[in-house]
Order: sequence, then structure tokens, then C-alpha cells
Amino acid sequence: MFNRDHAPAVGQVEGLADGIRVVTAGNGGPMTFTGTRTYLVGAGDVAIIDPGPADPAHLEAVLAALAPGERVSHVFVTHSHLDHAPLARPLAERTGAPVIAFGDSMAGRTPVMEALAASGAHLGGGEGIDGGFTPDAYIADEEVVSAGDWSLRAIHTPGHLSNHLSFAWDDQRAVFSGDHVMGWATTLVSPPDGDLTAFMTSLEAMRGQGDVFYPGHGAPITAPDAMIDHQLAHRRGREAQILTALAEGASDIPSLTTRIYADVDPVLHPAAARNVFAHLIDLCERGFVVADRPLAADALFSKLC
Repeated sequence: MFNRDHAPAVGQVEGLADGIRVVTAGNGGPMTFTGTRTYLVGAGDVAIIDPGPADPAHLEAVLAALAPGERVSHVFVTHSHLDHAPLARPLAERTGAPVIAFGDSMAGRTPVMEALAASGAHLGGGEGIDGGFTPDAYIADEEVVSAGDWSLRAIHTPGHLSNHLSFAWDDQRAVFSGDHVMGWATTLVSPPDGDLTAFMTSLEAMRGQGDVFYPGHGAPITAPDAMIDHQLAHRRGREAQILTALAEGASDIPSLTTRIYADVDPVLHPAAARNVFAHLIDLCERGFVVADRPLAADALFSKLC
């Protein structure tokens, strides 16, 4: 199902469809695959989606991708991880375009995740938040911004990060899905920045939103509903494994991780443990599991009958 053969040329503009171009940043790695994909939408007055990491070379490559006479009219950020947001401000300063996003890095957090963050009871990890990120203008779920020949509708898709947005160009049946739906791997959900309950809800809501998804990393997804179904099934499979392990006596995150990820290199178990914790929080919220104390990484969990 996943396409891991993607090999774009870093720093080069690539035409994807009428009115859609992309430049790939040189920040490829285990968490970013072939690098952050910065999209140029429209012609004349151009929207930039996800400027990318703090990389001056990538800034110049994005600006060089503009045709003569074009200007950047808007800068959109799907979410404020360090591989997507930091270049927004330098790009805005060079072009005069406003930075548009759902909010800062804490925007959209649920009370459960707020409490978890305040307690310091998470497992660390994650992809690194741009703590200083602040947009010039806020955009809400279903709000539409238009200029020139393009029109983008915001879809609030929390889960990977609470302020995550996807952007639909409905006339093109295209969605810029950020890290919410990708075609090379499942999406990282690491509490308290990531929220699995919110992720599953917003993933369900993405069905039917477009015929092609352009993700923050990797190649276009040409069967997005099938990919959504695949990722939902993967998460539900993990949930079933956790519930089975709890019913058979495992109760803490290390034990659950070792059991469920027995066939995975132990070096990856810290990331796997964060995934287990995300599922346990979700299961507690939904009333299937109970913890012996306020949610914490060292709590003991048990399955409710």
C-alpha cells in the first residue's frame, strides 16, 4: 500500500498538475522521508503551502520556482512542526505575504492533552515543535481563502498536531494533506502533541474530500480513500492487540510495547511506546481502559469488562 520509491530532485521545481508545483527540501531522514514538500498553488498570485524547515537554500529554491511576474500572495502552514513551519516567517518577510494557519503550536489542544502536557507525564519524542510560531492570520475549519485562480478550503485535521490543517482545492478535487495522510508511512501520533482520539475522528472526516492528496512528504496519493481505510485499519489492529495484551495481564507501557512489537528492532521501541501510550489514552477516553492514576507514562492500565 505504501509508496517508498519516491525519489524527487531536491531543490528543483516539479509540476504535478495544472496549477500545482512542488519543491522538495533537503531535509530527508527517518521522520521526513524524502524531505518536506513545499507546494506552489496557482499562477500569478501564488499560494505557498508548508514553506518548510529553516533552510536558506530551500527558501531560494522556492522563490526561484516562481515564473516571471508571479508573486507570493499567501503563505499557508499545515502545522507547526520544525520541518514545516520555520521558513514561513522568512518567506513572508521576503514577499510581503501573510502567514496563515489554525493557530500557534498549542492551538486546538484538548483538555486531556493540556493536562498531560502540564503534568510532564508524556514519553517525549515527537518531531519537534516550532515553539515561536505565530501566524499573521488565523483560519478556521471550513473557512475559504481565494486569490487569482485558486481557492483553498481549510479542514481542521488535529491528531498529528492539534493545530494541523489540510487544505482542499475543491475545483481540482485536490487536498494538501500535510502529515495527516501520507502515502509512505503511517502518521506519528505522540502525546501530548499528538492526540489519537482526534486523529481517528479527523481521519474519518477526510474520506471523500478529494481525488488526489498531496502530502507533506512523499508522492501524491491517487487513491486517498483507500489509504485512509488502510491507516484506520492499521490503528484498529493495534488497538485490538493492546486490548488483548491487557486482558492477558500486561499492564504497563514497557510490557505492552515489548509484547506487541516483539518483531520490531528494540531501537525503535521508544517510538513504539509513544504509539502504545497514544492508544491507551484514547482507550481511556472512550471507556474501554482505566488507569490506576491520572494519565501518566508510568501508570498501570487495565481493560474494563
